[in-house]
Amino acid sequence: MVRALTHALTTQRLHHAWLFTGTRGVGKTTLSRILAKSLNCETGITATPCGVCRACTEIDAGRYVDYLELDAASNRGVDEMTQLLEQAVYSPGAGRFKVYMIDEVHMLTGHAFNAMLKTLEEPPPHVKFILATTDPQKIPVTVLSRCLQFNLKQMPADAIVGHLQHVLAEEAIGFDVPALRLIGQAAGGSMRDALSLTDQAIAYSAGNLTEESVRGMLGTIDQRHLVRLLDALAAGQGSAVLAVADELNTRGLSYAGALADLAVLLSRVAVEQRVPGAATQGDPLAEDIARLATVLHPDTLQLFYSVAVHSRSELALAPDEYAGFVMACLRMLALLGDDPPAPRLSAPAAGAATAPATAPAAAATAQAASAPLAPTPAVARVVVPAPAAAPAAPPQAQAAPAVAPAPVSTPAWEDPPAAARPTAPVAAQPVPASAAPASVTPPVAAPAPAAARARAPEPPAQPEPPDDVQYDAGDAGYDMPDDGPPPDYDGGYEPAGFDDYRPVPDSAHPISREAVLPAATGSVVAVPAASALAAAAGESPIELKGEWHALAARLPVTGLAAELARQSEWAGVRGRLITLRVAARALADTPGRERLRQALAEHFGGHVQLEVQFGETGDGTAHAVAQAEIAARQQAAETIIHEDPFVQALMRDFGAHIVQGTIRPVNIPPAA
Repeated sequence: MVRALTHALTTQRLHHAWLFTGTRGVGKTTLSRILAKSLNCETGITATPCGVCRACTEIDAGRYVDYLELDAASNRGVDEMTQLLEQAVYSPGAGRFKVYMIDEVHMLTGHAFNAMLKTLEEPPPHVKFILATTDPQKIPVTVLSRCLQFNLKQMPADAIVGHLQHVLAEEAIGFDVPALRLIGQAAGGSMRDALSLTDQAIAYSAGNLTEESVRGMLGTIDQRHLVRLLDALAAGQGSAVLAVADELNTRGLSYAGALADLAVLLSRVAVEQRVPGAATQGDPLAEDIARLATVLHPDTLQLFYSVAVHSRSELALAPDEYAGFVMACLRMLALLGDDPPAPRLSAPAAGAATAPATAPAAAATAQAASAPLAPTPAVARVVVPAPAAAPAAPPQAQAAPAVAPAPVSTPAWEDPPAAARPTAPVAAQPVPASAAPASVTPPVAAPAPAAARARAPEPPAQPEPPDDVQYDAGDAGYDMPDDGPPPDYDGGYEPAGFDDYRPVPDSAHPISREAVLPAATGSVVAVPAASALAAAAGESPIELKGEWHALAARLPVTGLAAELARQSEWAGVRGRLITLRVAARALADTPGRERLRQALAEHFGGHVQLEVQFGETGDGTAHAVAQAEIAARQQAAETIIHEDPFVQALMRDFGAHIVQGTIRPVNIPPAA
């Protein structure tokens, strides 16, 4: 604007009407007076009026005969406009031009605009019109088309603070810079409002502008309250949030203003996260903003900002502002969840996520995932006597460390588990892992099951052991009940006191065992400790065939489950546990995760566990692949159109051009 007016005055190519728009107090009237002085200065038409000649001094004093200011808010009728236009036909009495300044021109009536329209279209050469308004939308377009329009921008808060510092220093009035910053923010870009607020603050604070006095005069909220509120929200402390709300209520502060200031503070924290060091060093909240930028996650910031902005409009619907503000804060806590995300997510430790290959207790299946696991030896040893033949009887619980760990010693109140087997003539006595392999425990007579139940208290329930360990009937020292063939074992494993256990079919656990140790005094059955993760449950480990994005697109899921599949990346598989990674915290906690797990279980067959991690994803998601395919199809379509001979002929012969964004691919395969 300054450049345009300066060039016009310097070259004396002057328009007959100017329209200045802008909010209140930005200098529209002041600018019109400067322009009038430039037009009528005795030194000539210049962009720098002298300010000391008679025309300049009288215009500043408001008594120049050829400069007339008209307030359209009080002189808005057609009669006033007709009278003004009748005077415009006469030549100026003291200067070069008659300058008519009409303030708040949008307040004129339609008839008044029609009356001045002809004069604006063909004005006398000695008449200049300067129109000023705060609402140019209400001015008829026929008037706007006949004026040069200049929009005066709002003054930034820093410029207002600098000007107030200069004014107060000239008047020798004490002040604090944070107090002037509060005035600059409350002025809303209007220097006139800032000067009025400064006069009011001088009277309120008895000539010493402090931050506390100005804040009390304006009724604004101390930003430290909002910092405490964000700390409480980040920590998930509802009591601290309510304490801040009660303190604001005690001070009688506006909750709508609190939500607005909270949104501003959140935006500043978000900027600090994206551009570290963006906070002004002189700002008293610079340290708090930098700290909150490291505490709050970017997704959490966006969530809090959205709730704060939308809750302002909901305050009018709330029973009272206090309830609306408290519910807004509680909504932030509810959406945040019980486990607030950290600002930066590091990859989980491999040792914490994966058990050693030689520890079968850590390789439990999904059905036994909730059972407590204990460290077990690499090979579980079961020692049995060595008769000539043995029936195919299931072993005791210690023979399956993948389900239940082998105890070091049998409690005094518990009989050996083999005592509960009426079909087994001889029970197997476990040998601790720390004992020497050559040490063989002699057979122990099995008491009757009823007697065992009568004298032994019922032990705590333990995981159900598999009934699939096969013994070599030819091992020496394993007694046969008679000379006939061994009977088939068709009963379940029922320890003493375990009446609610159900038998597990032998076919459910097709795991072979291999007998080791010489058959001189007994046989030792070795159970491999590094078996497959899902072998104990009769299910093979999951193997992903092909790419995850292709599988995610084929899964029969919809809604949140489909979005989770599309936005996730395959992180790995461990046994029957599938791990996916998503970049949005909201997707990691979505209820559709269970539906996606069911779809994966149906696809792979059998039970499947699903773990969703939160972290950075690459280009392996179905969504990223689909977007890449769309981009490739779009590029292929544009290439085909640009290389088409007919299109090239149109462009060459007729100067045609392809409008950007109008090409859409139709059944075009992705580019190679």
